[in-house]
Amino acid sequence: MAGIGGEVVRKGLHLLIALVPSLAAVSVPFTLALLASGTLFYALAETSRRNGYPVLMVSRLTLIASRAVDRDRFVLGPITLGLGAMVSLMLYPEPAATIAIYALAFGDGFASLVGRLVPGPRIPFVKGKSVMGSLACFTAVFVASANLVHSPGEAVLVAAAATVLEAAPSGDFDNLLVPVGTGLVAAALLGL
Repeated sequence: MAGIGGEVVRKGLHLLIALVPSLAAVSVPFTLALLASGTLFYALAETSRRNGYPVLMVSRLTLIASRAVDRDRFVLGPITLGLGAMVSLMLYPEPAATIAIYALAFGDGFASLVGRLVPGPRIPFVKGKSVMGSLACFTAVFVASANLVHSPGEAVLVAAAATVLEAAPSGDFDNLLVPVGTGLVAAALLGL
């Protein structure tokens, strides 16, 4: 599956990381163990796929969800996604950890989908990122963080930070950059 269909599947999986704060509310150690296990399992499955031994369903889903340029190499995105959520839980107290993970799930997720689906101008010097994608990122993070911060102004600052970080040309490492940077801004604003 190529193009928009693959992007929808990939970002649909990406949005699942938004479940992490709910799981962490029950048990942070369990959630970290689950994320670590899933990340390790994926790494082993992807290594197996690259060595010519696809893992049932995981390898197929990886191929469906991967970008065309990634299919002939190790697909790193799921690993950085899991690591981004784990690092956020370990670095930041609540609600900064939740804000960081929501920025990863919703900000990065909607930026990519809207950026591909809605035509519009591209932002110079950031590897094809679009104005519409950045607006989607800002809006998603603002909405997701508005009830977790003290004021709408703080939600604007958190959303602006996430938008700038998401627009940075960091490839798969945006899954680390967006939550870590956004969580840092949220923690600072909340005095955590």
